[in-house]
Amino acid sequence: MPVLPEIAPFLALVNDPGRASAATQTPAEIRAAYDLFMSFGGPAPTTVATTDRTIPGPGGDLAIRIYRPTADVLPVLIWIHGGGWVVGNLDSDNTRCAQMAERAGIVVISVDYRLAPEHPFPAALDDTVAAVRWVHAHAAELGIDPSAIALGGDSAGGNLTAGATQLLRDQTDSPVRFQLLVYPAVDSAGSYQSLTENGSGYYLTSDTMSWFDAQYSSDVDPADARRNPLLGNLTDLPTAHVITCEFDPLRDEGSAYARALLEADVACTHTTFAGMIHATFGMEGLWPSTKVMMDDAVAAIQNGLGMDVAR
Repeated sequence: MPVLPEIAPFLALVNDPGRASAATQTPAEIRAAYDLFMSFGGPAPTTVATTDRTIPGPGGDLAIRIYRPTADVLPVLIWIHGGGWVVGNLDSDNTRCAQMAERAGIVVISVDYRLAPEHPFPAALDDTVAAVRWVHAHAAELGIDPSAIALGGDSAGGNLTAGATQLLRDQTDSPVRFQLLVYPAVDSAGSYQSLTENGSGYYLTSDTMSWFDAQYSSDVDPADARRNPLLGNLTDLPTAHVITCEFDPLRDEGSAYARALLEADVACTHTTFAGMIHATFGMEGLWPSTKVMMDDAVAAIQNGLGMDVAR
């Protein structure tokens, strides 16, 4: 099917030949543009209480934002935002985090990890691992169930989620029970049909992906599984749900990761959304029909954490 009709006007705007490419902009300019785009996701639910605080990280204090729909002891999703390891912050993902907290009936903790190029690989990954460890160690203080911890993220955040679950498995008894991978970037070294089919004209382009990679990990060995988790050992990982979009250049590597998890005997489900592009997750304020993607993620979180959805 073609791109959803409500997305087509947006693509006409971003494909204007006069629009500056990522290669001609500074990280600050791209961050400002991304923050503006994410602001169209709509208002956050007002029923979810939010608290900002800092926690210790490997490179200094990390800012986190805690979303709590009720005062009960709840499962938790630690959310790692996308943005090519260069853009994104607590505010950019505020609406989608509040949506997940409200709809799934969970605590969501969003992590403001260090960004490239100021902090290249593996800073963001190290921050992700540190955040998971801290949340687990402070479960009682946070009012969360330490046996029901999920880790999730979109795009670059999906990359960090996949990499962190592997590191946590290898370093200690991992507290992560479930992982949510939304159009994850898991294999920058691979050659996939979707990179050709969707490499231009659908918001995220192959040129932009190359620019992000140059900021984050230009000197990293492509075989390093911390950078490209698809190349790592996938056995004994937590249950996973992978979301991909039809017109996303990352579609096929996300699908390949879901297949590889199943081949490694990891429980994994996978949904591909027809007619949708990269960056549609949680953007119902701009594209109402993308609500089905959030609904899919919420159901997967609840199932992955063994929640009683009738609660």
